[in-house]
Amino acid sequence: MVAVFGSSRIGPDHPDYLVAERLGRLLGEAGWTVATGGHDGAMAAVSRGAREAGAHVVGVTMPGPQGRSPNPWVAEERPAADLFARLGMLLDADAWIAVAGGVGTLAEIAVAWNLMQNAHVARRPLIVVGDGWRDVLEALRASLVVDSADLEMVTVVPDAEMASAAVGRPPTG
Repeated sequence: MVAVFGSSRIGPDHPDYLVAERLGRLLGEAGWTVATGGHDGAMAAVSRGAREAGAHVVGVTMPGPQGRSPNPWVAEERPAADLFARLGMLLDADAWIAVAGGVGTLAEIAVAWNLMQNAHVARRPLIVVGDGWRDVLEALRASLVVDSADLEMVTVVPDAEMASAAVGRPPTG
C-alpha cells in the first residue's frame, strides 16, 4: 500500500489537483492499493485517479467539520478517532508520497521522516512531489539541525511520473 498525503483545500481547477489525480492513476495502474485521508482536495484527486485505474482505494478518515464523509472514490473507509490514530494507520504503508499540501501534509511527512530517522520503522520511500517541497527541505537544512543523511531519506521529484517510478510496483506474495 502507498499512502499519499496532500491538501484538502485544492479543487479540480487547481493545477496540483491534476498532478494528484495523475499520481493516483499511475499508482493504480502499477497495481498499488492507495490510501489517503479520504476527504476532499488532493485526497479526492488521488483517490479518483487510483480508482479509475482499477486500484483499491482506502480512505483513512477522521471526524471534522459538518460531519464530512469520504470522497466518492474511496472503496474502503477506515475511520480514525483522531489525528494520531489516522497518522498511525496511514504510516503503516510500504511507501509515502506527499503532493501539494499545507501544515497537515508537512506534519504527516515530518512524522514519517522522524520515524525512519530514529529507526522506529524500517526505511521506505518517502517521496515529495514538486519544487515547493525542495524549498521546504532547503529551509529546514538552513534553519534547523538537519544534515545530509537526514535529507537523503526524502526523495524530491518534479512530477507524478517520477513519483510513481520511484515506488515501482508493489511487492508480490
